[in-house]
Amino acid sequence: MEDKKAESTNKNVKKANLLEHNSIKHILDESVSDIVKSRGYKEDVRLSNLKLILGTIIIVVALVAQFYNKKFPENRDFLIGCIASYVVLNGVLQLILYTKEKNAILFTYPPEGSFTSTGLVVSSKLPRFSDEYTLTIDSADPKSISAGKSVQLTKSVTQWFTKDGVLVEGLFWKDVEALIKDYAKEEPKKKK
Repeated sequence: MEDKKAESTNKNVKKANLLEHNSIKHILDESVSDIVKSRGYKEDVRLSNLKLILGTIIIVVALVAQFYNKKFPENRDFLIGCIASYVVLNGVLQLILYTKEKNAILFTYPPEGSFTSTGLVVSSKLPRFSDEYTLTIDSADPKSISAGKSVQLTKSVTQWFTKDGVLVEGLFWKDVEALIKDYAKEEPKKKK
């Protein structure tokens, strides 16, 4: 009976390779997403869906160019059109990633029953060769009258991980929930 309890607790343990910053950031980002969702925010997947649709269109253009039923000299103009559209669509996709997504790990809708009309944009940074993890919570619509001020948390990841690479979720949850509460406390911007 005790073996089953130990196995079930070991399955829920989040362990990272402390020598690889991507592993650490991935575990922290996953946990942040879980914490924000547990506070009543639903994930807004519209941007992800747009990127998937755009990526699918890009793949279809590439496949049509590859398997068009005429040989090269005859389909030259068609191939030029496919290549041009491939480049343009990839440019649009990269523009979306650069301008909208940036370092965001989660976009949300406002919580149900809330008076705010904007969700959250949660972003994170963990620079290479650094132990400083920065978590930022912004309004999904900064121009909205109900948008709160951006709040930020920067801490060393060594405060949340054991020497074996296990995330101490209680400490991390406490810090992230405090940041979410801090964002919710901020007074909405007043229109000028």
